[in-house]
Amino acid sequence: MRTLPGAFALLTEEFPTITVQPPDAASDANVLRLDAQEWRAPGFDPFDWDERVFGASTGDGEGHGLALHLTGTPPEALAGTALEILTRYQGLVGRRNAESEGPLFDAILARHLALHDMSKPLVVADHRHALDTWQWVLRLAPHADLALQAAALFHDVERLLSEADKRVEHHARDYQAFKDAHAARGADVACGLLAEVGVDAGTRERVRWLIGRHERPEDDVCLALLNDADALSFFSLNASGFARYFPLEHTRRKVVYTLRRLRPSQRWRLARIRLAPQVRRLLEEAIGAITLPNTQQESA
Repeated sequence: MRTLPGAFALLTEEFPTITVQPPDAASDANVLRLDAQEWRAPGFDPFDWDERVFGASTGDGEGHGLALHLTGTPPEALAGTALEILTRYQGLVGRRNAESEGPLFDAILARHLALHDMSKPLVVADHRHALDTWQWVLRLAPHADLALQAAALFHDVERLLSEADKRVEHHARDYQAFKDAHAARGADVACGLLAEVGVDAGTRERVRWLIGRHERPEDDVCLALLNDADALSFFSLNASGFARYFPLEHTRRKVVYTLRRLRPSQRWRLARIRLAPQVRRLLEEAIGAITLPNTQQESA
């Protein structure tokens, strides 16, 4: 099969723990067959696939044993399509590094999961976003320390207290003040939860600092990474559902606000994300003269 080595090299670089192999080699795995041509079709909203893909993951919540079998994709587009799909569902990959291997992080993940009432759709979305932001952190910074990874997991924990049943952020008169208060309360909650599972005081205070400031980008390297990961997760996973839930004007405001939190050096990644048509239009409007490449285009 003729392929584009550059695109496959990027796929391997971005997802080093993923194995690409012929479908029959995964016969013992839980195989989910996906029509990649549907994914690439004009007007497609990736939100329409979410319950199908997340629902196919195994009960441990990390997708272990799940294989994706892509059909209907021209060979020259396979790597780019696979990269977009894996980007949306990377929360199922569950990659870790030396800082997040072992019983302490297992306890952190278990405590985090226990906070979420999975009978509530908004809470399910928050849990997926938390895992996805954590995975973006590891994708951007493979050697991320424990504090940064924990901050990624717990950065929106306050929302479980204030918006588990209904979102209210679009009613805020001062949106930045609303987000700052959300961050400050979440920092305190996260610090207490991490103490419960035995995280040391120094790491907890670093997590408190990161979460408490994550709605306002600063020069701190770890804070910048957290903001990048949070922003990329919004565009790669949350934006489609956000646009369905909130009025157009608030979605536009959120797109602009989130784009400002993403460093220009990381904006190239937006071209590797499958966006719902409405989100794409709002993002291109926010970026201005820059037009995002069409998802049908393939980079070598």
